[in-house]
Amino acid sequence: MAHWLMKSEPFKYSWDDLVRDGQTFWNGVRNNQAALYLKAMAVGDEVIFYHSNEGLAAVGIMQVVKTAYPDPSDEKGRFVMVDVAPVRSLARPVTLAEMKAEPRLEGMKMFQQFRLSVVPLTDAEWDVILEMAGS
Repeated sequence: MAHWLMKSEPFKYSWDDLVRDGQTFWNGVRNNQAALYLKAMAVGDEVIFYHSNEGLAAVGIMQVVKTAYPDPSDEKGRFVMVDVAPVRSLARPVTLAEMKAEPRLEGMKMFQQFRLSVVPLTDAEWDVILEMAGS
C-alpha cells in the first residue's frame, strides 16, 4: 500500500464536504506529474487530505476506492481522476508551518514541487505526520 497527500482548496471542496458526501471523485488535476501520481494509485492506498490556499493543514485521511479513469472535465481527454472515501479525521490538524519545521519531513515532495496537488509520501513521512497529528 502506498501513501499520498492530495490538496484541495476548502472553499472548493473541503474535508467536511468529503465526510458529508461519503465518497467523491478527485478531478480537475491538470499537471502531468500529478496525473502520473493519480495513475499510480491503487485501491486501498491511503491519502492525507490537505487544505490548501486557506487553512494550510493536513486534516484527514482518505482511501482510494477506485483507480484512475478518464476525467470527463478534461475536454482533451488526457487527464484522469480517482475516487476517494474518508477514513477518519486527524486528531488535530497539522499545519504547513509545523511540517516545514519538522526535520524528518524536509525531503517531502510537497516541499520540492509545492504547486502539485497530488504527491507521494514515504512510509516514514506518513508516520511522522500521523505522529504530529496525535493519530
